[in-house]
Amino acid sequence: MNGNVEVVVIGGGYGGVTAANRLARRDGLSVTVINPRPEFVSRIRLHQLVTGSDDAVEGFDRVMGGNVRLVVDTATRIDAAARQVSLAGGATVSYDYLVYAVGSGATDPSVPGAAEFTHSVSDLEGAQRLRSALDTTPASAPVTVVGSGPTGLETAAELAEAGRKVTLVCGKVLGPSLHARVRRPVARRLAQLGVTVLEGPGTKVAEVTPDGVRLGDGRELPSAVTIWTAGFRVPDLATRSGLRTDAEGRLVTDTTLTSVDDERIVAAGDAGVMPDHPFRMSCQAATQLGPAAADTVLRRIAGKTPAPVRMFFAGQCLSLGRNQGVTQFSYPNDKVNALRISGRTGAGVKEIACRFTLNKLVSGARKASARGSHDDSTDRLETRQPEHATTPPGTRRAT
Repeated sequence: MNGNVEVVVIGGGYGGVTAANRLARRDGLSVTVINPRPEFVSRIRLHQLVTGSDDAVEGFDRVMGGNVRLVVDTATRIDAAARQVSLAGGATVSYDYLVYAVGSGATDPSVPGAAEFTHSVSDLEGAQRLRSALDTTPASAPVTVVGSGPTGLETAAELAEAGRKVTLVCGKVLGPSLHARVRRPVARRLAQLGVTVLEGPGTKVAEVTPDGVRLGDGRELPSAVTIWTAGFRVPDLATRSGLRTDAEGRLVTDTTLTSVDDERIVAAGDAGVMPDHPFRMSCQAATQLGPAAADTVLRRIAGKTPAPVRMFFAGQCLSLGRNQGVTQFSYPNDKVNALRISGRTGAGVKEIACRFTLNKLVSGARKASARGSHDDSTDRLETRQPEHATTPPGTRRAT
């Protein structure tokens, strides 16, 4: 590589951190990560934060190489022509190559009252607000979880195990991403915990009020705390920047994760989409896409043709409280099958998966730091924050 190449990564989640660590191992590169908060959020543990069994955060000094510069601010616009990223704090960061890893978050519910009267567990601030709300709510008060995907299932089980009276509103079917046979042990475990599960077409939420939920079939559910876990969305940064996106706002790329508009912009994680090769939004995908995005950048810098990304999935791990869980196996193309591990062993597999993911980040950080061990790590953290807020309300975790 001739001269120093500036690579900017927008987003310090699973995809962004793995991409940054891979890039920082190479000489001749300066890597900067832009993230709205000064710590890494372990999103797969946010449901544990709600009940206090984990804080769901790690220091960037542990998971990211010491030779990676961290700018704590929110990216507001990408100027692809000028190769600059504008920040909420007023500064700009220039780049030669950009990794777009802004991640995903809770969808904006279109149901009347949902935006005003529900909580989210998909980002750090939302999970913290939910925990505070629960702390001021009597343990006997009814809690409603809307959505029975992995986040909804784990949150409902976690709260029920902590002694909460929980109703899980599925909308359609319990665990839609699971194989029909794997739903059975999930349903049994929820029943053991005392969770009331509402399934079927009439269970779509029609309205949320300060003290209840109204279903499509007219039923009224009392609810002191309502948690919305149905659906994900991505930040609109690419759309606002004039880059091509799909209907959900994800940056459209080719099979090398390169933006169809600009070969110097590469996506990693939930906020990108290969239209002909869709993948499930997940930590499992992000930790593969991060290194793949880095490899695409490195090959372009070297003047080589990037290779198409290849995704491999093993399944889905669910914790159903601290002592039981279910692991749903899948084929490499992410199509689920009937194989599963449940009970205490299932919980153990989920915990191993969580620790493996963190250890993978820590290992990547060590490898990156080995290349830049001569750098002064005390200069790696640069906070460029608006004076009015460290993390503006509603700012999404970039993962």
